[in-house]
Amino acid sequence: MHAFTTHTGIVAPLDRANVDTDAIIPKQYLKSIKRSGFGPNAFDDWRYLTPGEPGMNHGQRAKNPDFVLNQSPYDQATILLARQNFGCGSSREHAVWALTDFGFRVVIAPSFADIFFNNSFKTGLLPIALPEDSVDELFREVAAHTGYQLTIDLASQKIIKPDGSAIEFSVDAFRKQCLIEGADDIDLTLKHAADITAYEAQRQQTAPWLFLDKRA
Repeated sequence: MHAFTTHTGIVAPLDRANVDTDAIIPKQYLKSIKRSGFGPNAFDDWRYLTPGEPGMNHGQRAKNPDFVLNQSPYDQATILLARQNFGCGSSREHAVWALTDFGFRVVIAPSFADIFFNNSFKTGLLPIALPEDSVDELFREVAAHTGYQLTIDLASQKIIKPDGSAIEFSVDAFRKQCLIEGADDIDLTLKHAADITAYEAQRQQTAPWLFLDKRA
């Protein structure tokens, strides 16, 4: 998982509430359990004018010119600005994988669906919940300035605007540290590798029958 300390990027405004995970990555693309390769299909039904299926050459599909992520400079955005209840619907981890594979590092919204919110931290995507009036203000500023950028400073928990003003945000201390270290669940487990090895060795002494080769 990529570590997250500070990030500066273009903000893409997705002015829709209740964006569900099927909209973020449609069900036909859930056949793979790899974390990569989903970027071309993020928001597939909104992004393309023709239906998509796995294995297609998505570069040859007709794109919807009215969809924000098909418009310059938002096609290079790494921060997504959205409305309330982002990531609702089914619990598919693929939704987060699609966003990160597209290039997003941050999603800012008034609220998130719980499962999407939890999945985001496990993949290095930072979900930031802000009061609705703060999100409204950001939408207005993005609309007024082409290529509007924000800097996210995770250590200080601040969103820094182009004029130097800042918006503070909250984040769970443990999740914050995991993002700063770039540590996912496997990395956290491996920190205890010596203890796990010692435990297994001790178990082989106290309960040797558990380690018998039943194929013998």
